[in-house]
Amino acid sequence: MSDDTNKEDTGKSAAPYDPQVRRDTPLALKLKERIRNSGPITVAEYMSACLTDAEHGYYVKRQAIGAKGDFVTAPEISQVFGELIGLWSAVVWRQIGSPARVQLVELGPGRGTMMRDGLRAARLVPGFLDAASLILVDVAPMDGLADAFAAFIPRDRIKLYKRIRDIPADVPMILLANEFLDTCPLQQYVVENEHIAIRAVGLDANESLAFVLQQNCKASESRQTLAENPQLRDGDCYEAQDFSALHQVRTYRHAPWAGLFLDYGHYDPLRGNNTVIAAETLQAVRSHAYEHPLTSPGEADLTCQVNFNNVKRWLEQDLSEDVSPVAVDGPVTQAEFLGSLGIMERASRLMSANPHLANEIEMAVARLMAVPGMGDRFKVIGIRTPGLPPLPGL
Repeated sequence: MSDDTNKEDTGKSAAPYDPQVRRDTPLALKLKERIRNSGPITVAEYMSACLTDAEHGYYVKRQAIGAKGDFVTAPEISQVFGELIGLWSAVVWRQIGSPARVQLVELGPGRGTMMRDGLRAARLVPGFLDAASLILVDVAPMDGLADAFAAFIPRDRIKLYKRIRDIPADVPMILLANEFLDTCPLQQYVVENEHIAIRAVGLDANESLAFVLQQNCKASESRQTLAENPQLRDGDCYEAQDFSALHQVRTYRHAPWAGLFLDYGHYDPLRGNNTVIAAETLQAVRSHAYEHPLTSPGEADLTCQVNFNNVKRWLEQDLSEDVSPVAVDGPVTQAEFLGSLGIMERASRLMSANPHLANEIEMAVARLMAVPGMGDRFKVIGIRTPGLPPLPGL
C-alpha cells in the first residue's frame, strides 16, 4: 500500500497478507491468558480490548492518523473538507437561534486537522467563535491540542475529555464525529446448519488466536432471525454494532443540539428496518497496510464498514425513559453532502488564490468526491432536537 492508506477501500488493490500470521504483542499475551482462564471472548469484546484496553489499547497508546501513523482521513486529504464542516457548524448555530453559549464538540479529533480547518473558516461567521466553547473527546493522547486551537478560542474555553458523559448537558451543542462510528464494537454472527452462532476469539491447537463459533444463541431467536431474513444461507456472516457509546448524548434534553456523523459504510433505503445484511467487514490497518484482524492486537487499527440502516434505526428508536426523541436527517453520500455545501466553489476559489497548488487541490477534492470511491463509500447522517429545521446538506 502507499503511504496514504484510508481505512476504507479507495479502489486501490490491497497488498496481500498472510492471514495465519500472529504477533505476540503485549495485548495478545494478555488476551491469551484471559481466554485460557475464562474461555473465548466475543468479537465485540476483542475489538473493544484492541482499541481501548487501559494498558495496551491501540487508541490509548498512540496517535494513529497521518503519515507517521497508520492511515489518513478525509481532513488530511484536503483542507476544504474541514473548512466546509466548520461553516456547516456555524450555520447550524444560527439555526438553533445563535445562542450566546454553544458547545462545539468533536469525538475522536485525532491530530485536530478537521477542527483547525473548520475554526479558521468559521471565523467568517460573525459571533460564532465568540459564543463557542470547544470540547474534544478522545481516549487517544491529545497532547498539545488545546494550545493548537488557542488562536481561535480562548484556552479557558477549551476542554479535553476522555468520556462522552463528561460533556455538560445544559448548554446547546453541535457535535461532530468523523470516522467515529466505525470504531464502535462489532459483533459477528454466522449461519451454521440452520442456526445462528456467535463468532468469538479463542485459541487453536497451537495456542494462537483464532476465530471460533459459539452456539449460545437461543434456538427461538435463531429461527426468528432466519424467518425474517430468508436471504441468509449457511456460511453467511452478518454483523451488528453496539452504538451505546452515543447513548449519553441522547439524554440531552435541556438545550437544543445537533450532531453530524461521517463514516464509510453501506445504506439501502429500500431495506428499512430489515437491517441484516450478509457481510464480513472487520478489518485491520497497521503502518499503512492491511493485515488480518488477529495479527497484531493493540498495535493495529480495527474498524468495520458501518451499516447505516442500523445507525438510523438506533438513532430513531426510543431506548429508555431517559432518552428524548430526536429527528434524523439522511444518510446521504459524502459526495452529495459536500457537493451541497459548495465544495467545488470553495476549491475553485482556493485554486485561484494558490495557482501553484491548483493541481494538488483539484486532485484532493476529486478523491473526496470520487464515485465509485470515497464520494459514495462514505455516508453522512445528522441528528437534531425535534423542532429544529433539517440540517444543511442532508
